[in-house]
This record gives sequence, structure tokens and C-alpha cells, in this order.
Amino acid sequence: MQKYSVNQQLIETLLAWVNSGEIAIPEIQRPFVWDSSKVRDLMDSLYQGYPVGYVIAWRNPNVRLKDGSFSDGKKILIDGQQRVTALTAAILGQYVIDKTYQRIKIRIAFHPMDERFEVQNPAILKDKTWLPDISEAINGDLFEIAENYFELNPEVDKKQVRIAFSNLMNIPKKQIGLIELAPDLDIETVTEIFIRINSKGVVLSQADFAMSKIAADTENGGNELRKAIDYFCHLAIAPDFFKHIVDNDKDFSQTDFFQKIQWLKKENEDLYDPNYTDVIRVAFTSQFNRGKLADLVSLLSGRNFETRTFEQEIIESSYARFKHGVEAFVNETNFKRFLMIVKSAGFISPKLIRSQNVVNFAYILYIKLKDQGVNSVQIESYVRRWFVYSILTKRYSGAPESSFDYDIKQISSRPFDEYLKDREASELSDAFWNASLPMSLDTAVASSPFFHVYLASQVKANDKGFLSTDVLVGDLISLRGDIHHLFPKDYLKKNGLDRNKYNQIANYVYMQSEINIKVGNKPPKDYFALVKQQFETTGSQVSGITTEAKLLENLHMNCVPLEIMNMEVSQFDEFLSVRRKLMAQKMKEYYFSL
Repeated sequence: MQKYSVNQQLIETLLAWVNSGEIAIPEIQRPFVWDSSKVRDLMDSLYQGYPVGYVIAWRNPNVRLKDGSFSDGKKILIDGQQRVTALTAAILGQYVIDKTYQRIKIRIAFHPMDERFEVQNPAILKDKTWLPDISEAINGDLFEIAENYFELNPEVDKKQVRIAFSNLMNIPKKQIGLIELAPDLDIETVTEIFIRINSKGVVLSQADFAMSKIAADTENGGNELRKAIDYFCHLAIAPDFFKHIVDNDKDFSQTDFFQKIQWLKKENEDLYDPNYTDVIRVAFTSQFNRGKLADLVSLLSGRNFETRTFEQEIIESSYARFKHGVEAFVNETNFKRFLMIVKSAGFISPKLIRSQNVVNFAYILYIKLKDQGVNSVQIESYVRRWFVYSILTKRYSGAPESSFDYDIKQISSRPFDEYLKDREASELSDAFWNASLPMSLDTAVASSPFFHVYLASQVKANDKGFLSTDVLVGDLISLRGDIHHLFPKDYLKKNGLDRNKYNQIANYVYMQSEINIKVGNKPPKDYFALVKQQFETTGSQVSGITTEAKLLENLHMNCVPLEIMNMEVSQFDEFLSVRRKLMAQKMKEYYFSL
């Protein structure tokens, strides 16, 4: 079955469709990201008669209205937004929204004698041999423009200039390829086609498609909803962007959504800086009990999954539910309380969180349990536990959408504590803690999620850094403290061990730099001898620990086997094996305390 048709369309026809709303520019990449020189180059290519590629559109399915009649679907531009926006800016003189969300005009100048295009600048404005803005020329009177030009430049070759002007005026008559996806394609197929399209080398995602669908629907407030999502994500990273919105988007700054997100103007928390994919995923899954974003596009298009028709009532109810989900996501109380729960599990820094989808589903769970009326104490425990469970089992690392879909359906149909117990019984048995987890700690990858869980367990327990008397592991993590080696790296290198050996995470501890300097490249038995000397002297040779009891306590909280005090390189493998088991045991106790 042919899934598309290919036609050449006049640029003026394409622009007329944009102006009339026949084609909706959904802002897939949202703000216009081309720089002005690319717009200039596009105009030059059209002038020279060079091909400028294709744009791809798909006509929305026809939707059954409440009175039983059908409305024709608009064409949605799913690839080629930047080129079409560039055409509307350069040829029609329309404003574009730039990377900082400001409304600007891109003015392209033309030199008829040299047949050259350039981005308008102050020098060009002072040079009468240039047409400063081709949009004024293309949409003006050719005879009048030529006469004005000849009056300012009487010495030019009038025939040559007239030919150049004529070619300029004919740019809208040039053709551009339009690939139109078949209107009877189901949304799943369109989604698949959409995802396979490359734009600037970046594969577009289902979230991009959902965003395009939302932004194109002005009748149901999708354009405002899109801005709310976009602005929230921007403010979460750059709170000072708030003034930009107030100054440059007066309409949005008067909306209820703006009131709901303006708390971010004073927020500098960076533990969870969501992008628009995260917001869409959490809002959709928490409200629709579905995990696959292709279903969101279907529902916002009005799809009735049983009859396979498209209905206006479903569009309206879907937008209302999705809007409610976005409001729940951006709610200040929800967002801050959720982050408080994550931090209370020991995950106090973004560098301890490797998977955004783990955070996303934990937030979904928080919103869902709150909607179900679960009491706040249980919510905190459940969210903490599921968050850590998801990391330990790598639950959302393979096919996250399928896992999201399965989990949300389970959570929606049965008590959460039952589902959690089932998952723990199946995946966190004694075999996991005693064998599987220690094996997973056999790695030199410092970003290992298992190592992050171990560090979180130390943070939650208020453990002190290795050989520290007062400084906490949490402080060392928060203040960009360094990870150091229990068996010093230089010592192991000098004894012939390679990077994969001396950088084993079971050889890592958070240690104050000044203590690490005193440890130097000595084997453990030597630097521990110095520590023990402190018990009998007043001078601190390595750390502030002055009694054996405090030393043993510090080793215990850092999961360092006591045998290390007499070890050298020949016993390094034995040390790693024992410490992995101690780390796994600490993580088990931590997990079941959540």
C-alpha cells in the first residue's frame, strides 16, 4: 500500500495554505532555530533554481462532531518546519519566535547588480544599491520598485536590473516538494513514519509528534498548553527567563498557566530539570493509565479505540485530562514534595540519578497515589521504595514505554502495596542481595546505578567520609567532593594493575582531599599504621580519628572490611570480594528501611 504521495507545489500555494490554516505549523522544534544566514541561503537557492528539499505533511483524520457531521482535518507539517517558517519570514515578512522566545523579523536584502542576497545590516541600509528587504519587493509593485531603484541608482544597467527584479519576484512561483502522507493511515503508522524522519541528524521522537499535535490545535487550547510545557522546562533550568516571558509574551503572561508556573522564577533546585518529553510522559501516563505516547496522539485526535472512528467528544475530554495532568506536574506543592521524597531516600544530587525515566515514573506514582487518596506517610514510603527498586532492577532502561504501560495498569487496578510486594518477591530475593548485586558491583564504571544506590544509602544514614570525624558523605557529594581509592591508585599501578582493576567501585570511598593527600600512595597496612599512631600521640598524621572505637565505627559505615588494616597488593582481590558483599548488605538494609 502506498503510504504517501509526492507532488510539487508552488511556494506561494504552500504559504497560502499556512496563512489560511490549511497547513498547521506545529513547532515540532518549537522556536525558530535557524540563524539568519540559513534563511539567506534558502532564498539564494530558490533564486538560482536549486532544489530545496521536501516538506512532509499529514492530514489529520476527519472527526465526527457532536451533531453527527464531520470536520475535515488540517494538514500537519511533520517535517520541514524550519524551511516553511523561513519562507514566511523572508517572503511574507512575518515575525518568527527565536531561541529566546522573542518575536523578531528576519530581513533579507538583495543586490540586483550582483544578484546576491545578504542578511540586512546597518551597512546595507546605508547603501542605496541594495534592496533592504525582499519581502517588501516581492509583495510590492515591480514597476514602481524598479523606477525607485533607477532613480537612486541612475548609472546601473537597467535591463540587467529588471531581469534580476523579475527573477526575485518569481521566487514564490518556484516549486517545493510536498510529501503528503495518506489521510487514511492510522495514527500508529504515521507515528512510526514520523519517528523515522531525521531532522538535522536528530531522530524525532513520539514526544515530538505529540508536541506537534498539541501545538497545532488552537481550538482546544493546545498552543497555550504547549507554551506552558515549554516555558516550565525553560524556567526550571533558567529562572531568570521569567522576565523574558513577561516582556515578550504578553498573552501567555495573562493566562492561568502562567500563574501556576511562575513560582519557578525563584527556584534553583537542579535535582530534576525535566524536558518537554518528561512533562508529556508524566502528565499522560498519570491521567490516562497508559504508557505509550502514540496513544496520546490518538486520543488528542479523538480516536475511539473500540469503533476506530474519531470523535469530537474524545478530543475535548482528552485535552481536558491532559491539561489536568500538566497542571498536576507543574504544581509547586506536588513538585517540591516529590523532590523532598527523592532527597529523603539519599538522592540529594543530580549526579546520583542516571535515569530520567526512573524519576519520571516515581513522579507518576506520586501523582497517582495522591489522586487515589493514599495517606501522605505511605506515599512517601512507596515512592522512595519504588524509586530505588527501579534503579536496582534497571526497570526502565530497556523498553521504558512497555514497562510504564504495564506498571501503570497494575497500579491502577490493585492496591500498590500488593503490586510492590509481588515485584520484590520476584526480583529482590535473597539471591539478588547475596549474589547478583555483589556481582553487579564488580565494575570499574563509577556511574554505575548500583554504586549510586550505595552512596544514597550512606547519605540517608548520615555516614561520615572515610577517616573523617565530622564531614558527612552527603556534604562531600553536595560540595563536589572527590572519590578516592582505598588501595591508592598509584600504589596499584606501580604493582602492575591496570585501570579496570584499580578503578573498581569497591575500591572507592568519598574521602576528604586533605586526608587523601596524607594517605598518598601507601599500601593500606602502612597508612593505617599511621592512623593507629594517633591513638597514642596528640599530632594528627592522617585524620582526626583518635580512638580505635571511632576507627572501627568509621570503617563499618563505609563498608570497609577490618582486614584492610593489614593488607597489601597481594590481597587486593580478596579485599574487593569482601567489600562488595558488605556494600550489598548495607544496600539491602537501606532498601527495606525506606
